[in-house]
Amino acid sequence: MIVLVIGLAILLLVLGFEMFLVLGVSAIATKEAFYAAIPDPALVQKLIGGINHTTLLAIPFFIFAAQLMGSGQIASRLVGLARAFVGHTSGGIGHTAIGGAMAFGSVSGSAPATVAALGRMIYPEMRASGFSQKFSLGLIVSSAETALLIPPSITFIVYGWMTGSSIARLFAGGLAVGLVLGLAFAVLVMIEAKRSGIRATERTSSRERLQALIAAGWALGMPAIIIGGIYSGTFTPTEAAVVSVVYAIFVETVVYRDLGFGKLCEVTEQAAVSTAIIFILLAFGGLLSFFVTLAQVPTQISQFLALIDAGPITFLLVVNVCFLIAGMFIDPNSALLILVPPLFPVATALGIDPIHFGMIVTLNISLGMITPPFGLDIFVASSTLGKPVMSIIQGVWPFIGANLVVLLIVTYVPEISLFIPNLIFG
Repeated sequence: MIVLVIGLAILLLVLGFEMFLVLGVSAIATKEAFYAAIPDPALVQKLIGGINHTTLLAIPFFIFAAQLMGSGQIASRLVGLARAFVGHTSGGIGHTAIGGAMAFGSVSGSAPATVAALGRMIYPEMRASGFSQKFSLGLIVSSAETALLIPPSITFIVYGWMTGSSIARLFAGGLAVGLVLGLAFAVLVMIEAKRSGIRATERTSSRERLQALIAAGWALGMPAIIIGGIYSGTFTPTEAAVVSVVYAIFVETVVYRDLGFGKLCEVTEQAAVSTAIIFILLAFGGLLSFFVTLAQVPTQISQFLALIDAGPITFLLVVNVCFLIAGMFIDPNSALLILVPPLFPVATALGIDPIHFGMIVTLNISLGMITPPFGLDIFVASSTLGKPVMSIIQGVWPFIGANLVVLLIVTYVPEISLFIPNLIFG
């Protein structure tokens, strides 16, 4: 059965079908071919019931908050704060890009939103400072990956919904992994700055840093509310998402006065379209996952691994290869929906911690965002900056290499993923 489902999905992809149709048609074809006794209304119940989950309410609100911040001043003030503290270092604007992406990611949870919000601000400054076009484009696209790891992360919310894992613990684990990935990119920036002869600039004064901190005060309130509220137990992730929207609207319309009513309506429409796309994928992905589970695919994978005497090390290598291949051809959310249901039960059966497995999965999803030929962030950057796709692809290769090194380390050193969750939650 699974061979036929995969074959049909590949055929639909080759024919150019949209991803939600690939998932939906594969699920319906599986039902008609192998489970015809299941009544048709049950499919509708699975479609609707699969996304009828309180946890998923966080997704539209975080998307809305990200759109608000990217269209207003919160994003630019966070970048200004990062520039004040790291802009003087060798290749400082590159470090500013990384710091700005991590700061924006801490309030948006979306990599494409981070690319769109920061690309126009950072790219001209990187070129003016002496970085090549390829490296500048590659850094902007790749640093946005950290938004999927630094909490709050929409990917963590979806993974937690699919596996029943604690979203708060996932957020805590993602903080460490995101910092490790950011440091790896910072090393590439230093190497490129030295190779290109880019000198360090004058260090900003304490007064200038204080001014930048004050200017970003309202912007910093967002991550403080979200992260502090979740970890202190004041908010659930869903409640934190709602609060973030209310806070963003207040700051951008009342404090900064940067968003008028017309712009607010436009941002709301954009957020609604983005939300609809994600939830259609979640609905059809959940339906396909139902039939995958019904066919006992996880059990078959476990039996196969036992037959070849494969332990956790080999299994995790297979997981990384599967996600790497999937990331080349399908969007990250679809890869998550297709691969996690059969692989997660096997991981837990092998004694792999669900939070650690979530870090591996999300790091793979992050890598898929920049992996040619269909990396989503590549096309977002091309549209935002008006640059050819091939120029961006040429620039991301060093960052893909750094990403693979970090993935290898995180995969086989679980303490990186589990240290902060265990420290906070025991």
